[in-house]
Amino acid sequence: MAALTPQRTDDWWRDAVIYQVYPRSFADGDGDGTGDLAGVRARLPYLAELGVDAVWFTPWYLSPLVDGGYDVADYRTIDPAFGTLAEAEKLITEARELGIRTIVDIVPNHVSDQHPWFRAALAAGPGSPERELFHFRPGRGANGELPPNDWPSQFAGSTWTRVPDGEWYLHLFTPEQPDLNWAHPAVRQEHEDILRFWFERGVAGVRIDSAALLVKDPALPDFVEGVGPEPYIDQDELHDIYRSWRAVADEYGGVFVGEVWLPDAERFARYLRPDELHTAFNFNFLTCPWDADCLRRAIDDTLAEHAPVGAPATWVLCNHDVTRTVTRYGRTDTAFGFATKAFGTPTDLTLGTRRARAAALLTLTLPGSVYVYQGEELGLPEADIPLDRIQDPMHFRSGGTDPGRDGCRVPKP
Repeated sequence: MAALTPQRTDDWWRDAVIYQVYPRSFADGDGDGTGDLAGVRARLPYLAELGVDAVWFTPWYLSPLVDGGYDVADYRTIDPAFGTLAEAEKLITEARELGIRTIVDIVPNHVSDQHPWFRAALAAGPGSPERELFHFRPGRGANGELPPNDWPSQFAGSTWTRVPDGEWYLHLFTPEQPDLNWAHPAVRQEHEDILRFWFERGVAGVRIDSAALLVKDPALPDFVEGVGPEPYIDQDELHDIYRSWRAVADEYGGVFVGEVWLPDAERFARYLRPDELHTAFNFNFLTCPWDADCLRRAIDDTLAEHAPVGAPATWVLCNHDVTRTVTRYGRTDTAFGFATKAFGTPTDLTLGTRRARAAALLTLTLPGSVYVYQGEELGLPEADIPLDRIQDPMHFRSGGTDPGRDGCRVPKP
């Protein structure tokens, strides 16, 4: 058991088992129907019995929860639905006493439209210093009635919203998640301060949401299919940001894991150079179908792309964005793609459970670290959510065709 294991002080993250907690649905400590930090604290012994080395929490910060907490209004405050900052500090300490480290989530590409910076930008008007923290632009067309460019959204729909004074602001996700301008020094300084805030409270690491976005081509050119890198992803200036972050992490012995969705193995590996991120999620393996040759190729390719930079691979079968493994492996199409999600897809849960069990065994034997999403240890299937209960903005912005991600986010039994 982890509770009886001496605390490691070496590069623990190179071969760790890390358990992902989605706070809203892991455990409800006060009986109000929403998961919270009290619920997590009460079940830390369960996590210790599982033998995990660390727990990664999806955002627990103050948020309107338009996008499950990935619309952050204040990074230094815990959302009241989950508890308080004092409770978070206790949780970090209590987990560490059981040999479990804590990893928090940071969302650097955007903030909530309720964030003080954005509210000030709206109030200040065109040309103000407050608006320079975001991407405000005049529109195209005779009267500025057209968006400044044609960038595609990560959630379908438009990436621009017009405000009453006529300017438009960029949001690669929902209108409630305005993108920050990472060319502005205040944005960089704020995020380094946020990192220090949480490292000083004892967290061992930080997971970086949408880590390859952030920096945009300052000209904001139109998107051209097949011409890369796209003007809103994987810009070279990103690496200077992560070198600065690495210097902060090194002061505290902290580690990073980046959410890096990139098809180019060489460009992916750049984020894992010794002075940048420690690790990054391996989505090639996650999206692979249940096929021996495909799985072998994904494993070999993953190890090969990590080898030149000396970084450990990470392995994951499911997370808070992805159809649960038991359900996915019980379908005719066992790969994962956001574009292929559909209502009413037939699933053989008996077959899916057998395959998921075997895949878990395979994953836990591979060299590197592994991430386990809450409930995967129980073999939970994807839940069918009634239409009138769906909350995920991916569903609404798709016009109702995408079932969204709520099915993997329901409360644990």
